[in-house]
Amino acid sequence: MASEEEIAAARQYCRKVSGVQKTSAATEEAFERAVEIIAEATRDLIGALPPRKVPPKTEPPLRRLARQN
Repeated sequence: MASEEEIAAARQYCRKVSGVQKTSAATEEAFERAVEIIAEATRDLIGALPPRKVPPKTEPPLRRLARQN
């Protein structure tokens, strides 16, 4: 099962590539199917990658720079 974050990212991606901001009765089924497929593909990709040697930074780059100065 895809996480809520993965589903939100898939939904945002589908909105961007389709240009559909709000689904209608005519577009909802196709849109939701695409969201499910993309969320599943994202989960598969993340699960197949080896662990990262350096975990991703959680602090935005500009804040890191400000803290260093």
